[in-house]
Amino acid sequence: MSTELPESAAPPPTGAGESFPAPTRRTFIATSTAVGGAVVAGSVVGGTSLIGAEEATATERPPSSRVSLTVNGTRRTVTVDNRTSLLDLLREHLGLTGSKKGCDAGACGACTVLVDGQRVNACLTLTVRLEGAEVTTIEGLARGDELHPLQQAFIDEDAFQCGYCTPGQIMSGVGCVQEGHTSSPEEIREYMSGNVCRCGCYVKIVRAVEQTAARK
Repeated sequence: MSTELPESAAPPPTGAGESFPAPTRRTFIATSTAVGGAVVAGSVVGGTSLIGAEEATATERPPSSRVSLTVNGTRRTVTVDNRTSLLDLLREHLGLTGSKKGCDAGACGACTVLVDGQRVNACLTLTVRLEGAEVTTIEGLARGDELHPLQQAFIDEDAFQCGYCTPGQIMSGVGCVQEGHTSSPEEIREYMSGNVCRCGCYVKIVRAVEQTAARK
């Protein structure tokens, strides 16, 4: 009787020249998963302190400063992130939402306020630079129930439509009158040119500024 084994049952060859069958897709995926899991587990165990340090860095508070300034006649002392604009201080910290955030890039004038009597774009002005400054917003113009002359002139001349730009227009107009740049409609337009009215009420705005300057 022959003792020769069938080819399928023969033991695999041994020795230096032996070769192994290529791994199947299933064995490759299983091996990759096992190795990947071991690497992840090792990084979790070995990198605990690193992750903790990253989390601590992420939760660090940004640089801040304590600033004292006068807003509409009231002394305010605030601690703010050094990147806080005057506009965000007024709207988000002090609740004075009359100054509008239009472009937030100094191009529309909707956020115009007075700082020490000078017109500025609040969105481009850093709060940390205003130590000891006096800030006037649209909320600070009226005296009780008595409107500022330019506020009344805007009503008399119907110098607004949607009203979004109106606070900035009025504050810029007040500055324009105080600076004496009201000798002609052309001069008023020139010195009010940084304030954009998307509704196109420019003619009536100029009239309101002229009316206020004439009564000064």
